[in-house]
Amino acid sequence: MEEVRPSWDNPLQFVFACISFAVGLGNVWRFPYLCQMHGGGGFLIPYMIMLVVEGLPLFYLELTLGQLMRQGSIGAWKTVNPYLVGVGIGSLVISFLVCVYYNAIVSWSLWYLFHSFEVVYVTACFPYFVLIIFLIRGVTLHGAGNGLVYMFTPKVEQLMNPKSWIDAATQIFFSLGLGFGSLIAFASYNQKNNNCEKQAVIIALINSLTSVFASVVTFAIYGFKATYNYESCLERMLLLLTNTFDLEETAVQTDTLDDWIIFLNSTQPNKFATIASQIEKCDLQSHLDTAAEGTGLSFIVFTEAIVNMPGPSQIWSILYFLMLLMLGIGSMLGNAAGVITPLSDMKIISKYLPREVMIGIVCLVACVIGLVFNIGSGNYWFSIFNDYAATLALLVIVLVEVIGICYIYGLRRFRKDIEKMMGRKPNWYWVVTWVFVSPVLIIGLVIFYIVDYSITGTLTYTAWNAAEGHSVKLEYPPYALAVIGLLVSVSTVCIPLAALVTYIKKKLQREKY
Repeated sequence: MEEVRPSWDNPLQFVFACISFAVGLGNVWRFPYLCQMHGGGGFLIPYMIMLVVEGLPLFYLELTLGQLMRQGSIGAWKTVNPYLVGVGIGSLVISFLVCVYYNAIVSWSLWYLFHSFEVVYVTACFPYFVLIIFLIRGVTLHGAGNGLVYMFTPKVEQLMNPKSWIDAATQIFFSLGLGFGSLIAFASYNQKNNNCEKQAVIIALINSLTSVFASVVTFAIYGFKATYNYESCLERMLLLLTNTFDLEETAVQTDTLDDWIIFLNSTQPNKFATIASQIEKCDLQSHLDTAAEGTGLSFIVFTEAIVNMPGPSQIWSILYFLMLLMLGIGSMLGNAAGVITPLSDMKIISKYLPREVMIGIVCLVACVIGLVFNIGSGNYWFSIFNDYAATLALLVIVLVEVIGICYIYGLRRFRKDIEKMMGRKPNWYWVVTWVFVSPVLIIGLVIFYIVDYSITGTLTYTAWNAAEGHSVKLEYPPYALAVIGLLVSVSTVCIPLAALVTYIKKKLQREKY
């Protein structure tokens, strides 16, 4: 007798689970960085186009597959075609690797959160609530307008830059959580007649609008920080010239600073030479152009801005790192579902291990591996996992997913299955994007990554040089390159290996009978 699969209590519960997974740290620390690097508001144009032609169709495809098969990634792809079971295994491996290093992000958020406490204690805070608070506070800060003008002033020339379109496509791809198996796992608990098409559109739009909303908050605080640093620079220069040359306090003004520097350098060159190394170029635009992403944005730039914000900095710090904690936990639970659900569906495991024991083992293994991020070189290992565990490999997996559904399972058959579930077939928009547009875009991204690596010639990382007093680019040592190769291949190699094992098993069965 077929085992009854648990279901969500209501469709809204499923929507919130997907939003919690999809809306994560990338919306807060990656999208604002890309927006800054690629022409401010101009970046929204390729971003929204890529959402329509790539992100949304693939998002809907994964939700539909999970709801149709009502199994985790491994079982779903085995049902599509036994030779594609490796796609599900690869998704599981990537989700597990992401869980490993997301533990580090959550622990860092906890560390910063606890170090933000004095007397104040905050128990819980929803990320959108925190973003709204920071928006209200951010736009009232001195200089916030400079950051918002910087964001919403489009640099149209960036639209001609292929890198802008590639980064937009990549951001959409990873922000929606495609290829991790988590969306398939979540959708597998839907009722058969659930309207996942409507839900896919809602969730994808909420995810993208959250990125834009977070960017507004980020650039408001960016503007405050840039203005603060700019004005601090001016004050240092005014004080330096006034004290060195015994000038009247009101002699040098901010608008005449450059003229005074030229004048003093020409009239008193010997004395000016003694302070030449201390002269700084104070430029607001250069401060606004200073980009940061990832942990650098969340744990350094934002922390510096919060410390300098008027009012109780502990309150802002608690709210901010609590938001990061909630975002990290939400995404990590989604990735954990991408691991736990397919393992639970496997009879060979569920037969001998209770679900609770299996979850404990998975979490324990992830915790032990995650300890590497807490050693002296932990930040470098974190960068390796973050940059290579779920990039090229994820693109390959989703490419095989699209090919598997459209050309192996059969698009006509898939459309009929959807009609049985929801009462209507997918329209031409879904068909065209699934069959042609999305595969071409993914292939283009894979080619870009390979060509980019070929041109670069070697992989590098950024390290702090204490002797020189600034960051430098260094080549990865051989053992680090070996780990990178393992991270990239461990998930993708599952696809051909699983297909080979399936072929051998079928051949042996035929010979047996």
